[in-house]
Amino acid sequence: MGHPPLEFSDCYKDSPDFRETLKCYELELERTNKFLKELIKDGNSVIAAIKGYSLAVQKFSQTLSTFQFDFIGDSLTDDEINIAESFQEFAGLLQEVEHDRMMMIQNATTLLIKPLEKFRKEQIGATKEKKKKFEKEGEKYYSLLDKHLNLSAKKKESQLQEADDLLDKERVNFYDSSVEYVYQIHQVQDRKKFDVVEPVLAFLHSIFTINSLVVETTQDFMPYKQELQLSLQNTRNHYESTCEELEELMMRMKEPSQICKIQNFLPMEGFLYIQEKRALGVSWVKHYCKYHKEGKQLTMVSCEQKPNTKQAPTLLTLKSCIRRRTESIDKRFCFDVETAERNAPVTFQALSEGDRKLWMEAMDGKEPIYHSPIHKQAEMELNETGFKFVKKCINYIEDKAITQEGVYRTVGSNIQVQKLINTFFDPTNPGNVDFNSSDIDDKTITSALKFYLRSLSEPLMTYDLHRDLMCAAKSDNLDFRLSEIHSLIYKLPEKNREMLEILITHLVYVCSCSDENRMTPSNMAVIFGPTLMRAKEETVAAMLDIKFQNIVVEILIEDYEKTLSSSPEDSTAPPVLPPRVTPRKRQPITISKRPARVHQTLSPDHFQHTENGQDHTSIVDGDVSASPKHLKPTKPPSGASLLPREPPLRQGFIPRPANCQEVERTSDTRQKPDSSLAANGEPGICVSRVGSFQSRKPPPKGTTANREGNSDGPIRTKAAEKHPICRPPIRPPEPPSRFPTPQKPPGLVISEGTPTS
Repeated sequence: MGHPPLEFSDCYKDSPDFRETLKCYELELERTNKFLKELIKDGNSVIAAIKGYSLAVQKFSQTLSTFQFDFIGDSLTDDEINIAESFQEFAGLLQEVEHDRMMMIQNATTLLIKPLEKFRKEQIGATKEKKKKFEKEGEKYYSLLDKHLNLSAKKKESQLQEADDLLDKERVNFYDSSVEYVYQIHQVQDRKKFDVVEPVLAFLHSIFTINSLVVETTQDFMPYKQELQLSLQNTRNHYESTCEELEELMMRMKEPSQICKIQNFLPMEGFLYIQEKRALGVSWVKHYCKYHKEGKQLTMVSCEQKPNTKQAPTLLTLKSCIRRRTESIDKRFCFDVETAERNAPVTFQALSEGDRKLWMEAMDGKEPIYHSPIHKQAEMELNETGFKFVKKCINYIEDKAITQEGVYRTVGSNIQVQKLINTFFDPTNPGNVDFNSSDIDDKTITSALKFYLRSLSEPLMTYDLHRDLMCAAKSDNLDFRLSEIHSLIYKLPEKNREMLEILITHLVYVCSCSDENRMTPSNMAVIFGPTLMRAKEETVAAMLDIKFQNIVVEILIEDYEKTLSSSPEDSTAPPVLPPRVTPRKRQPITISKRPARVHQTLSPDHFQHTENGQDHTSIVDGDVSASPKHLKPTKPPSGASLLPREPPLRQGFIPRPANCQEVERTSDTRQKPDSSLAANGEPGICVSRVGSFQSRKPPPKGTTANREGNSDGPIRTKAAEKHPICRPPIRPPEPPSRFPTPQKPPGLVISEGTPTS
């Protein structure tokens, strides 16, 4: 129950009931005053906390923007460029959000604190002054009344009349102060209903506007986040593919022999015996040899004395050096040297095992491959048995292991792999292996296929084209990158290109089932990049270029129809490309080139009434100028981003749970069911925004919710028109695949009996 009204007529009577009612109003006034003090204090704390948070975030963004990534190597991949500029993108996004926050909160003191303090000073303060005057006049009147009643009746009539007039005057003053006090109390009780609520409403509007802008910025951020996650995952895959090989190279470089090799810059020289084929057989001739490592020049002077003949030195250019297996020759301390001047390798014999090590270290010699089950040089090339093996493996995988998760990534037993290779490439009965045997599993076959390709004497994509392929992969121009790789592929030997086409066609089909086997073109390229390509010399720079080898293989898979299905155009008549305003260059993904939002700064005038009681800018009256207009996330202009497609609707980034029935009832019925799944297939969290804070009854028939005076709250948009606020999951999802799911190419099933080129 509310307080009984104070009647002005009761002021004249000044009854005990009037005093009791007046006391209730005074207690209420004191409670309101105390509440306003606490509200102002807490409001200042909130404003200070928001400003402090914003300043901390701005300082955090400045720290991010000052850091620059340094990368090893002469070129960066597209993913590394995105990662290198990610901190600047983060800083720009945070600064944009905090700029909006500071712009919206800068008038918070004017919106909230000053109106409340003004109400306390002008209204409650004035009421206290009226109370003091009322109490003073009351005390003065009742004191005079006591004196007046104690006057003797024997006094003169003029004195009594003067006393009566003075008492009447004091009573009038007391009555006037009482009426004014009651009037002021009514004023305060009525004005606090809007003078206190309006500043809080304006402040909340400012806070919620900030939150709305953050939500919109989050939706703009989601496509960039997904692309950056994909770049991070690709970079992680490249790192894992090179880490093991780089570690092995590091361990080899720690060996004392390698340290001696590094420290030995002088030419290696001494006596060596050279195997020479003559008419009567093979003989070993002693030579004095000198090797210059800078130019890989080997100078040999024969020590065999011939009468009347001066021995001229023989100059050879070294290509490679391999230690000779002990079981392959009846001499000790031998090693083979391949030279540019001679077709066949030259066999040398050192004076001792230590002498041989010194010569091999100087010539960057390599140990023979013991683990390879393919023994003869002829079998290490692409021959009919090799083609048959690859086709048989591919047909088995496509029939029985195409949907296996991590196919080609999981490794089989090394013993089983070597057993399969040895049996299949047995010279006495090649190809006599039943792949359906219980002893052979899927992992063994996939590992054997990779092992065979790695065991070739020269990689499938040859050494001669390795440098050109690396330069093409490092190009900034995406069109040139694709066309150059396309052209280089057709420079491969015929058998190499035929094998490459068979393999890439198979990998395209495997990647088309990436939803089940999780093997996207990027993941597959990480596996087959080092398998199909490798540098001639193992160095740290070569290891760091493995990521570009992966890019070459990824391009072959993604653009299979152009690179392998059709030959490059004749260079004399280049194809006419469609017109393009700017060349398609490699550009980092970005969200910083969006159109800037312009929001109206709030002022107290938005929430003040005019004298006639009409609110021209009030939210309640339906004026849209008082509430912020939420801009939809706009697509960046062409060239500003490399996003593959237009960002989907908000609810498409993070899924809606199955129990989010309210949102489902208001969503578009034409929406496909699979749009409720995230990129990684995990369920997300969905919160629907409705038009009011509490449940309200529907308006009666014949009335409209937007009629002046009948508004149902600051936000009158229907719940069905609101997009759900989608919050990202706690754990970042797996990055999506850039590669669409194609159908199996026609004619993909390879016949094992197809004759090779």
